[in-house]
Amino acid sequence: MAGVYALTAADLGGAVAWVVPVYKNARAPWRFAEAAVSPAGSRVRVNRTERVIEFPSGGRLSVYSADNDVALRGEAFDVVIVDEAARVSEETYSDVLMPTLADRKGTMLLISTPHGRNWFWREWIRGQSDGKEAASWTAPTSANPMPTIQRAALQAQQVLSERTYRQEWLAEFLADGGSVIRFVDEAVRNDMPDAPDRQHTYVAGIDWALSVDYTVCTVVDATSGACVAQDRFNGVEYAMQRERIAAMCRYWDVRVVTAEQNAMGKPNNDELRRMGLPVRDFTTSNSTKADMIEALAAAFEHRAITIPNKPQLIAELQALEATRTANGSVRYAAPDGMHDDCAISLALAWVATGQRVEYGPNIWR
Repeated sequence: MAGVYALTAADLGGAVAWVVPVYKNARAPWRFAEAAVSPAGSRVRVNRTERVIEFPSGGRLSVYSADNDVALRGEAFDVVIVDEAARVSEETYSDVLMPTLADRKGTMLLISTPHGRNWFWREWIRGQSDGKEAASWTAPTSANPMPTIQRAALQAQQVLSERTYRQEWLAEFLADGGSVIRFVDEAVRNDMPDAPDRQHTYVAGIDWALSVDYTVCTVVDATSGACVAQDRFNGVEYAMQRERIAAMCRYWDVRVVTAEQNAMGKPNNDELRRMGLPVRDFTTSNSTKADMIEALAAAFEHRAITIPNKPQLIAELQALEATRTANGSVRYAAPDGMHDDCAISLALAWVATGQRVEYGPNIWR
């Protein structure tokens, strides 16, 4: 797919770079490209020494090696394809490859087998967000319709370690160990209810934001421990945010709302209370956030919580990191460049499950 895309872009006059981790990795894509243009004969110029194909339109496809990225500096491309991107260093990606797209407002395709949770994983997560600036997909090798590939995948499952098989054949991003919240995948359910059960009690958690981060409202069934709904949005004025949140809470008959009151949170919480929502302020500090995250982690450990199959929520839960501060306390946060709004909103809702007994009859009746 990437090879066809690269050749088409070059044939139409685009400057295309195919980047591989080390030079030997270039053999397969170069053979593919050379074979694809061979019917064109003398209409295209093929330089095997430099591994460059030039088209009559003025476009070109060039193969580069990431371990010798000096040749890429100062170039400008319409398309950059990074092959086995997870094996390319983050510095080459951010400091060398990204700038080559600036002049031409170019496009980058990252294709790779996963390799832990490095920068490639973070970019994949970004692509799962809203699809505006980036989009991402994953598929296991076993999904390949070729019988020979399916047989190979079955044989690999029988002889490889579970970890190797999951990464290399199922294309799963595996943690390197020490994840803050474990058993996230096991908690995912595809059959979450889409309407409230009048015999159950529902609570919510709100993490406020306006433009850079996201406001997220999460509803949890405190009776069953199921996260039944989550709304995530940014760039929306607070008045509209409050209306959306109020509608969501009323639909689910929410008894308690735990909402962050830092910064813009307090005035928004006050407005929600004026609208009739049972909002409880939550002051987020390093200490209270740690308690909140650890309580959520314990819920996953004890299989007390289930979550919907929402890629952004799953990714944020799996990505949470713990670092030790100078005073010896633990700080929980998303990796640089990622968000944790969905995870925090869920944690706030989980806090509310412990507060529900303090409220009386359903306020919406």
